[in-house]
Amino acid sequence: MSGAHRNRPPLSPKEAWLSDGRQVLHFRPSRWDRWSQQLEVTVGELLPDQPVPLLKRRLELSREEAIKLWAEKKKQGWQATTAQWQAPPVPTPG
Repeated sequence: MSGAHRNRPPLSPKEAWLSDGRQVLHFRPSRWDRWSQQLEVTVGELLPDQPVPLLKRRLELSREEAIKLWAEKKKQGWQATTAQWQAPPVPTPG
């Protein structure tokens, strides 16, 4: 497998987390079909005396906007991290 293939964003949605040590971003698919690909991005602030980050805001971004935000944060030194809180389940179409 080539390096370029490994760095390509996944075709199917999945959760991901980034942190700079002070803040946390949680990327989670919210709508994912052939015509509409949206991710919910939750921003949290890490507090030294709290086990779970303080949730500050939520954004809904297109897949392209989310990929751009992820790349910007990685360039700034943010690192992928483990889950920082339990997310609600992704709704299933019905």
